Amino acid sequence: MRKVALVLGVVLGLAVLWFAIEEVAAESGEVVVVRTVDEGGASHETRLWVVDDAGSAWIRAGNPAAGWFARLRSKPEIEVVRADRTLAVWAVPALEVQQRINALMAEKYGWADAYIGFFFDRDDATPIRLDPR
Repeated sequence: MRKVALVLGVVLGLAVLWFAIEEVAAESGEVVVVRTVDEGGASHETRLWVVDDAGSAWIRAGNPAAGWFARLRSKPEIEVVRADRTLAVWAVPALEVQQRINALMAEKYGWADAYIGFFFDRDDATPIRLDPR
């Protein structure tokens, strides 16, 4: 019985450690707040990484089934809070620059991007350009 409790304790401890490191990684570096609106008109906030390239800001949907991404595709007029400024933008998915945006994210976020990328494949990531409206 003690061995079972020890094994369960180790497994639980490792799970807590994994979630803690993921949280630290996800919040490291610059994080913006993306505000999307659902079909009922309710606003939702999601915290995401951002990079700049060729005069545009970019975010990335790592999971094509994410709720915030579905809301963004349905209603691309969103708000982004960056450096305490609220920006009204059009969200424009652009798969053709996936490798470039993934590389910029990896460069900017370093170990955090590598850690999260170890668990979540970047091959399905969708770059999203934020155009002022």
